[in-house]
Amino acid sequence: MTMVVTQPCFGCKYTDCVVVCPCECFHEGESMLFIDPDHCIDCEACIPECPSEAIYHEDDVPEEWTEFIALNAEMVSRCPQITEKRQS
Repeated sequence: MTMVVTQPCFGCKYTDCVVVCPCECFHEGESMLFIDPDHCIDCEACIPECPSEAIYHEDDVPEEWTEFIALNAEMVSRCPQITEKRQS
């Protein structure tokens, strides 16, 4: 299982979630962040740190955002890894 970044992250510039990830699973796209499902250990540390409440456990992604499960998996290979908090 994995954590998934969803629609509320689109256009968000907060990276508070990135610094708490023990596996450095986050990748930064042009408009949002993504979580690498192959490296996520499902620790849920990022959930309470996300100010836009955009991160869900894969099993808990709201139905209207289920396409973000595949999108996260697809985009991590296209986007650079991010490991430090950026100014918002």
